[in-house]
Amino acid sequence: MTSLNTLLRRGALAALLGVGAVVATAPAASAYVVCNRHGDCWHSDHRYVIPHVAIRFYSDNWNWRRHHYRWHDGVSGRGYWDRDRDAWHDYDHDH
Repeated sequence: MTSLNTLLRRGALAALLGVGAVVATAPAASAYVVCNRHGDCWHSDHRYVIPHVAIRFYSDNWNWRRHHYRWHDGVSGRGYWDRDRDAWHDYDHDH
């Protein structure tokens, strides 16, 4: 019985170490704060380029409030905030 307990404990320890190794090597999700030249900002999970549209990417913890920028919730994908129209433009669908 002692051998079985030892075997079970070692198996559980090996499983925990295996899960820990997978978690430790998994890449962290990237997130960015994206802002246009007018100070309109939104979140993106990837960097992209839209011809003739000036956008800047900052780290996810960049303090947009300090710069008195405006935040836009509910926008996603490859796109940009059009200040003149006060609307989001999804670049993937526009082109």
